[in-house]
Amino acid sequence: MSKLFIVPTPIGNLEDMTFRAIKVLKEVDLILAEDTRTSGKLLKHYEIVTPMQSHHMHNEHKTVDSIVRRLQSGDSIALISDAGTPAISDPGFLLTRACVENAIPVECLPGATAFVPALVNSGLPNDKFVFEGFLPVKKGRQTRLQLLAEESRTMIFYESPHKLIKTLGNFVTYFGEDRMVSVSRELSKLHEETVRGTAKEVLSHFEIKPPKGEIVIVIAGKK
Repeated sequence: MSKLFIVPTPIGNLEDMTFRAIKVLKEVDLILAEDTRTSGKLLKHYEIVTPMQSHHMHNEHKTVDSIVRRLQSGDSIALISDAGTPAISDPGFLLTRACVENAIPVECLPGATAFVPALVNSGLPNDKFVFEGFLPVKKGRQTRLQLLAEESRTMIFYESPHKLIKTLGNFVTYFGEDRMVSVSRELSKLHEETVRGTAKEVLSHFEIKPPKGEIVIVIAGKK
């Protein structure tokens, strides 16, 4: 039976790939990849020869209908992103919604995603939390920060290395310099690092030592 499989891929260490994920990627008719060059390295490592097709934020609106038709014709398709679980700050929602609307089975495999180890590593309360992903770059950023300043749950953000200083500075301004923060970078990779402290302390650390790699910020909620 045709089905869309949502398949998480390692966020760094290739050994985090699950046996089941490898089996699914070998058995489906097509793999939808965010960047076929990046995913090609993963597939080659695990000797997966299933055909790939590009599916990313710039073309997903145009390709969803054709993918749904292919699924309706009987093919099974797997969706992967460059790293982590598709649809978590990556393409995947539009296609999943279209499949649900067309009664096409969808199955999401458990697997790697960056914010879970970052949250657990942080030492901050994790019984209740809110995942914010990337903050707006310009429009709506100030409004969002003002709203989140009142959030009582632990908050999780994704950020690029060249914007980390700006974002930590925003947290000092809107949340206060004493708000507890944990920044994890390069999770599961050779140079994995987690820096914890107040917003002011963590900002000072990265002003002296510019960050590199993929970054997850975990910040305490308002007391």
